[in-house]
Amino acid sequence: MPLAAQPKRLALAALAAAVLLTGVLNAGAVFGDGAERAAWEIDPAARSATDALVGAPERAPSRLDDRIRDLQDRLREDPGATRAATQLGHAYLQKTRDTGDPAYYPKAEALFARALKSQPDDVEALVGMGALALARHRFLDALDWGERARDTNPHHAAAHGVVGDALLEIGRYDEAFASFQRMVDLRPDLNSYARVAYARELVGDRAGAIRAMEQAAVAGSAVPENAAWALAQLGALCFGDGDLDGAERRYRQALATFPDYVHATAGLARVAAARGDDAAAVALYEDALARMPLPEFAIALGDLHRAHGRTAEAAAQDALVDAMRRLAAENGVETDLELARFDADRGQRLPDAIAAARARLAEGPSIAAAGTLAWALYRSGDLPGAKIASDQALRLGTDDPVLRFHAGLIARDLGDHATARVHLEAALARNPHFSPLYAPQARDALAALGLAAPAPTAAALPAPPPATAGRIAR
Repeated sequence: MPLAAQPKRLALAALAAAVLLTGVLNAGAVFGDGAERAAWEIDPAARSATDALVGAPERAPSRLDDRIRDLQDRLREDPGATRAATQLGHAYLQKTRDTGDPAYYPKAEALFARALKSQPDDVEALVGMGALALARHRFLDALDWGERARDTNPHHAAAHGVVGDALLEIGRYDEAFASFQRMVDLRPDLNSYARVAYARELVGDRAGAIRAMEQAAVAGSAVPENAAWALAQLGALCFGDGDLDGAERRYRQALATFPDYVHATAGLARVAAARGDDAAAVALYEDALARMPLPEFAIALGDLHRAHGRTAEAAAQDALVDAMRRLAAENGVETDLELARFDADRGQRLPDAIAAARARLAEGPSIAAAGTLAWALYRSGDLPGAKIASDQALRLGTDDPVLRFHAGLIARDLGDHATARVHLEAALARNPHFSPLYAPQARDALAALGLAAPAPTAAALPAPPPATAGRIAR
């Protein structure tokens, strides 16, 4: 990568540091004092806190912004308009999806609470509270809100979706799948099919996951971002199978549906990196970050820089991630597990990472928490503990190359070379480009064990558990 491009990347670190020091991450500093404004008010066209992190230009007005202003006007005219409050809360949740700015979360919470105060059985507000808790990674709270919504109206599909999402995140998978099945039975649409796809992916049925996500994409949505999301998820599933051409096609379809969709842009960056086009990958990641600075984009770009020996640029992305995490925390998002995963990858703050993963496991035996704990324990040198956690993370037969890679290194260092080969081969067979950092390490580990990396083939992986694989089918 040309040296002339380095100042731009290094400047991100300085900007993120300045943001942290000056306190511009405070939503009040971005959106106004707030003392004279209602708790739910926010200017949808104002420069967001996330935009301030990367010096992004002003966003063009959108149809969602117009809807937000209209609902705000209705609430100003009629403070008792419960339905308008609930609708505005959901619009704020969508605005966060569009911008990545968590400053809308407290505003949405105030609106849903306002609606529920006057109408405790407002199922849309209950679902909104559940969706908000999910977005903030408060999964036990989300389960409570979802169950309240479901009990209020058992025929409301979205309520079953909130319940299923929360159960999934705390590792109660059979119950989660039952909730998703109920959801798709009630309303077979983009939202329910997408959940079926994720559930099938968890149990190793990747072909079934792709079929369900295709159904989600065909079902479509009146919200272009939602439709583009389904297409981008299809791209991610194709990429996960090592199908770079299929992934690119889906990502470009997402961009055609919702121009400049950042998740599709970041997906194209992954494809470019997998094809060895480092310059294009960096440019695409930087484009995505400039329009929506999300931690996963900064982490991916940092990994790409590390893979090519650009340590200063990688450190710049780490600083940006830290700034994003602080912004999320200031708006009620619990990022402990995500930060633990990040720290384990970087080999830093390992005692804190282990404690955070254990705390999440105390809520429920989720695959995400077990996988994070396994990697953090491995990085800290606790191989027996890492093995136990890794087995728990793989118990559903999930075809995640990263989990397989971790399991392979754990087995290798425990001296179980046969198991190590199985896991490393499975990771590379599923997707030989699964990570710019870890895929080369997996190939090196196999070579050291006396084997070459296998060609991609689904047959190298175990079948999903029969007791679970047939669930959530339609």
